[in-house]
Amino acid sequence: MVIKPEDYYDAETFARLKTFSDQHDTPFMVLDSKTFTRQLDELIEAFPYAKTYYAIKANPMPELLRILRDRGCCFDVASRYELDKVMAEGVTGDRISYGNTIKKPKDIRYFYEKGVTLFATDSEADLRNIAKAAPGSRVFVRILTEGSETADWPLSRKFGCQTDMAMDLCLLARDLGLVPYGISFHVGSQQRDIGAWDSAIAKVKVIFERLKDEDGVNLRMINLGGGFPANYISRTNDLKTYAEEITRFLREDFGDEFPEIILEPGRSLVANAGLLVSEVVLISRKDRTSLHRWVFTDIGKFGGLIETMDESIKYPLFVEKKGETEEVVLAGPTCDSADILYENYKYELPLNLAMGDRLYWFSTGAYTTTYSAIEFNGFPPLKSFCI
Repeated sequence: MVIKPEDYYDAETFARLKTFSDQHDTPFMVLDSKTFTRQLDELIEAFPYAKTYYAIKANPMPELLRILRDRGCCFDVASRYELDKVMAEGVTGDRISYGNTIKKPKDIRYFYEKGVTLFATDSEADLRNIAKAAPGSRVFVRILTEGSETADWPLSRKFGCQTDMAMDLCLLARDLGLVPYGISFHVGSQQRDIGAWDSAIAKVKVIFERLKDEDGVNLRMINLGGGFPANYISRTNDLKTYAEEITRFLREDFGDEFPEIILEPGRSLVANAGLLVSEVVLISRKDRTSLHRWVFTDIGKFGGLIETMDESIKYPLFVEKKGETEEVVLAGPTCDSADILYENYKYELPLNLAMGDRLYWFSTGAYTTTYSAIEFNGFPPLKSFCI
C-alpha cells in the first residue's frame, strides 16, 4: 500500500510540517496546532450539547492545554502530575475530573484541596476512599462495556464494573454523603463499530431508570468516554457520522431531554495533528534467500511507538524514495527482542531505500511522546515540537 501525504494532510499543512522537520535531527514528533484546533472545533460543532473533557494522557503539550483552556474545555486527569500540569496553565478545579478509578487516598485529597469535586469510581474500596478524602463530591461510576473485538486498542477489562454493582455503588455513594452524579463507560480506543455506543447507552438507560424508580436516586450525567478514531491505515467513518449516530442513540433512550453529556476525546483530537520523523539505521536480510529485508529505524516500541504492540495501531508510513517496492519487517533500535514494530503486517518500502533515509510516520500525535521510555539503552525520551 502506497501512502500519500495528501490522504492525511492538506498540502499547506504537510509543507509546513516537512519544512520544520528537515531542520531537526531524528527522532522527534512535531505537532501542528492549527490541525489540532480545527479538529477540536469540529468536535464541538458535532456535539453541541456535550462538554469536552480532554484526555490529557493522549498528549499533554502545554500549547494544546492552552488552546483547550481558551476554548472553554474541561480536562480528564489521571494523576496528580497531570493535575499540576493543567493547573499550571490557569485551569481551575471545577473544569477537571479525576477520571482514573485507581488512585491513592492521598491523591484524592490532593485533588479535593485543589478544588476538584468530580471523581470516577468502579469499586467499593475506591468509593470509600473518596468519601473520606473528598467529602460531598460528585461521583460517576464506570461500567464494563462490550466492544473490545472492534476496537484497535481495547480498554474494558481493567476498568469498570457490572451493571448491578454500578447501581449498588450509586446507593453506597448516597449513603456515604457523596453525590451519585452519573455513569461512564469507554467502548475502547480507536473504536470502529459505532454500534458499541448504542449498547452501552442502553445499559446506562436501565441504570438511570432502576435507580430512580426503585431507590429515588436521580442521576444527572452520562460520560460517553472517548474512542473516536484517528486516521490510520484502516478506514473509519468520519466524526460527523459518529456524532449523528450517537445522538440518535441518545434520543432513542432519553428523548429530547438529554442528561448532562460528557466526552473524553484524546486520540481523535490530537493524533492526526502529529508527524513523527525517524531515520533508517540499518537494512539487512537474515539469510541469502530471505524474501524480506529488515529495516531498523531509530524509533521503536520504547521510543514512543508502543501502540505497535501486537501490531494494533498501524501508522501510515511515508518515504520520499520512489520506485519498485518490497515487503519489509520494521524494527526499532534497542537491544530488546520485543522491539519489532511490524513483522506480520508487512509494509512495502522502496528497494532503493538506504541507511540515513527518513521515515515519516503520519497520525502520531497521540500516545507517542507520553509512552516514550525515559532511558532504555540510554536513548533519551522522544523529542517533541509544536508549530
